Amino acid sequence: MIGGAPPALGYYWGDDEYALERAAERLGQRMEQAVGSPVERWHTRGDARSAADVSQRIAEITERIGMAPFFGGGTLVIVSEPGPLARATDQRPTLLELVASVAPGNGLAFVDPLDGYGRQSPAGAALSRAVAAAGGEVREFKAPREGQMVRWIEERGAEQGIRFGRGAAQELATRVGAFIREGDIDRRRQGRLAVSELEKLALYRPGREVSVDDVRALVPEAIPGSMWALLDAIATRQAAASVELVERLAESTPAQVLLTVMHRRIRELIQASDLVASGASPADMVRILKVKSYPAEKLARQCRNWTMDELEAALEGLLDLDTAIKGVDGQAASEGQVRLGFALWIAEHVARGNTRSR
Repeated sequence: MIGGAPPALGYYWGDDEYALERAAERLGQRMEQAVGSPVERWHTRGDARSAADVSQRIAEITERIGMAPFFGGGTLVIVSEPGPLARATDQRPTLLELVASVAPGNGLAFVDPLDGYGRQSPAGAALSRAVAAAGGEVREFKAPREGQMVRWIEERGAEQGIRFGRGAAQELATRVGAFIREGDIDRRRQGRLAVSELEKLALYRPGREVSVDDVRALVPEAIPGSMWALLDAIATRQAAASVELVERLAESTPAQVLLTVMHRRIRELIQASDLVASGASPADMVRILKVKSYPAEKLARQCRNWTMDELEAALEGLLDLDTAIKGVDGQAASEGQVRLGFALWIAEHVARGNTRSR
């Protein structure tokens, strides 16, 4: 009988989904060590779409954590993306109230990845405070980058018996996007992706050293695109980089979103070009463009890569591209046509030395 065992609580958040899942699993392992018996893991998600769904999921969580086990191990309830459940304050009990009512021998873990903008939600912050107040574990996990990811890959590889040759771990880190420095990169799945590639390498070279060539032969590039990097590549007229970034972003970003941000950047360059030509001061540019000093300085430098005629032609080209993507008679352009349209716009307006745009 383990009714006297204290409840286990954890709130884990950050942009590394693999580390978040491991943290919840380690909480379950500590529960098993404490009672000397297996603990059931029960997973649920908090992304309920209706009040009825919220009510049902909270009722299910309440049922599983509310009664202390009499024999054997208890139950660890793992709630992924708990924000929508935490925001529901008209339910009784609320999710925050459940944190303080976990029966001894059971456990409750929240796995809360950051959103695509790298922010913790207010509901998540309230939930973390409730867990901390109840004596639970609260930890943030940041996705490793660059050299940190190289070491992380070497450590995870060692767990699977992988020996990396010179530069092999860095090649793998590069191929999953760890060396992309832009702040708008979605890194939530990089760790999980790296582990899946390590599993393949372990089967490919069992007991043997993994080389750079092995990584290149087996691991496809999954480098994420950056919207900031795309806009800078366009503004500095790096056509090849622009095409590559558009290709990456098109896999996960709607074409209309890409068009909108590109259109905004060209308009900003036109405004900046006008201001530079009129002799506006840096302070004037900050005030008129309604941006901070660093973006204003960058726009002032980037607009010098263009003539006003080129910028106006590029803006018209985006309007034409928007019409082509939306299609006619309700027939929208296909994915291939969309990508071709972006590539042609870049070739015509971004590439230097294009006589037509000039």
